[in-house]
Amino acid sequence: MPLSMVNMGEKNTIKHIGGKEETRKFLESLGFVAGGIVTVISETKGNMIVNIKDSRIAIGRDMANKIMV
Repeated sequence: MPLSMVNMGEKNTIKHIGGKEETRKFLESLGFVAGGIVTVISETKGNMIVNIKDSRIAIGRDMANKIMV
């Protein structure tokens, strides 16, 4: 399921990163890689703050839909 559908505070393992090559490389540079643990901290109007590799990152719903957990 996409990251945009998970519950807040729940730890999830990234299974796959979708989208174009450019989008995948961008997400990988932020730390979103297969096997990584990601936790949704908060969600407001479709934008999400997630915790990955001890960093908090803000992403939009469109990017979160490309991250499968």
